[in-house]
Amino acid sequence: MRSYIKDYIFLTIGALIYAFAIEGFFVPNGIIDGGVTGISMILNTITGHALGLFIIGINLPFVILALKKLGLKFVFATFYSIIVFALGVTFFAAKFPVGLIPNLELFLVSIFGGLILGGGVGLVIRNGSSLDGTEVLAIYATKRIPFSVGEIIIFINLFIFTIAGFVYDWQHALYSIVAYFVAYKTMDVVIEGLNESKAVFIITDYSDEIGRDIMQKMDVSVTYIDAEGGYSGAKKRIVYCVISRLQIQKLKEIAKNIDPRAFIAIENVYEVEGVRIKKRKI
Repeated sequence: MRSYIKDYIFLTIGALIYAFAIEGFFVPNGIIDGGVTGISMILNTITGHALGLFIIGINLPFVILALKKLGLKFVFATFYSIIVFALGVTFFAAKFPVGLIPNLELFLVSIFGGLILGGGVGLVIRNGSSLDGTEVLAIYATKRIPFSVGEIIIFINLFIFTIAGFVYDWQHALYSIVAYFVAYKTMDVVIEGLNESKAVFIITDYSDEIGRDIMQKMDVSVTYIDAEGGYSGAKKRIVYCVISRLQIQKLKEIAKNIDPRAFIAIENVYEVEGVRIKKRKI
């Protein structure tokens, strides 16, 4: 229950941050977001009807469609996030009718609005929800057309930004693309975290010596993985550990000093959980 409460607190905060970015920066300056929110903003401009109603109405079919594919828990969390977002948009529209900072340069609107928007959306996604139904549509569309989910979403958003060029003007449409790119990158940082770690695999004939030096000189736990050479068929032990980016060079020096021919593979790790086993005191 505590975990659910924590998730929904962050979903609420993320959805409200998203709404704040839309009404505090984007809407008053003619900048739009991608996906369902972008479509809703265009319809709001054309018809004058409430933006929140379009957000709920257009997303609702996609939320229902997601029930079979993504499960009740995800669908309920998504529906909750969309409702909070729609209410937040209505509130901030009344609070900031001319934007948070009137007459702000469009480039600054795109950058700072995109940063805030990406932070809000990233917080929602990180806690098991979504704010846009186009991703669900893309998941279903991949069964019928030979494109990936990411490619379909890009195509949909390019179509939306093209329509925005006719509804607003091409300058605003291009700034919308800049804002979308900034938001996308910010969202990645929030979801994956700033403290990106590195997973290291060392294939060597001196696994015991290298592993021992890593533990003693770097105070890093290692794991030994039994393996077999594909060509030679020789039995080997892979040294595996997770380190920070700043420790990469030191680890390479330790490995190469013992075995200059050691094969080292390094991968990104975006989240690390669990208790580290400390080295024994001798």
